[in-house]
Amino acid sequence: MSIPSLTWLPLAAVTKRVTCPGGGVTANEACCVLFPILEDIQANLFDNECGDNAHEALRLTFHDAIGISKTNASFGGGADGSFVLFGDIETQFPANGGTDEIVALEKRFISQHPGISTADFIQFAGAVGITNCPGAPRLQFLLGRKDGTAPAPDGTVPLPFDDIGKILARMEDGGSFSPAEVVALLSAHTVGASDNVDATIPRTPFDSTPNRFDTQFFVETQLRGTLFPGSGPNEGEVMSPLRGEIRLQSDHLFARDSRTNCFWQANANQQSHMTSTF
Repeated sequence: MSIPSLTWLPLAAVTKRVTCPGGGVTANEACCVLFPILEDIQANLFDNECGDNAHEALRLTFHDAIGISKTNASFGGGADGSFVLFGDIETQFPANGGTDEIVALEKRFISQHPGISTADFIQFAGAVGITNCPGAPRLQFLLGRKDGTAPAPDGTVPLPFDDIGKILARMEDGGSFSPAEVVALLSAHTVGASDNVDATIPRTPFDSTPNRFDTQFFVETQLRGTLFPGSGPNEGEVMSPLRGEIRLQSDHLFARDSRTNCFWQANANQQSHMTSTF
């Protein structure tokens, strides 16, 4: 992702194009603060690769943002940075296993770039990191989030052993997500991996092409499971069709549930549909 590509980042108010101190050009002067962050995290956090840090940065965007509820104000402020600001608390929740490393890494970069909020940094890093993954869409980034003042409570992030009804209810309460939109969000699993469902095989991917943003996750989740890649069965795990690949129980159910299987099939059928809805 080159420096000039920051011109795709929208803001609420668009002014004339400006040249920033480092030479980057953008449609809004407020975006100038992002150029040095972009250079730094691409080179020193992501190594310009679709690797573990890019995958985990994308995961972190969701885990921070879903800490909100339409019906319970105590559930947090959504994408407010609380996951990093109160990382010693939120990383300990069962659904957040394995996030402590990316939180520690991002904290270091946040301290070096005080020009934006922690909340904005989390979402920006996720949007930048995924550009390193072949086939991935460019995610919209909006600047101006305010940092939270308290951690989100446990229970805001669905668990892999939750049933589909419970997950859909949490997602509707947390962001008015429809079943189709929940499936669209699960496209992130095409570059994802499991950290703690089977502790004997950390960082085991969900499909056979974890460094590409492609349809293989949706295709392979529909295949019949034949084996456990590690010490399984474990809670939240079902049989996988391929060695070196782990399958979450929730993904298995989403691919087969009548409320979501048509949307799952649509993503399996067409890369362009998958990327446009993500």
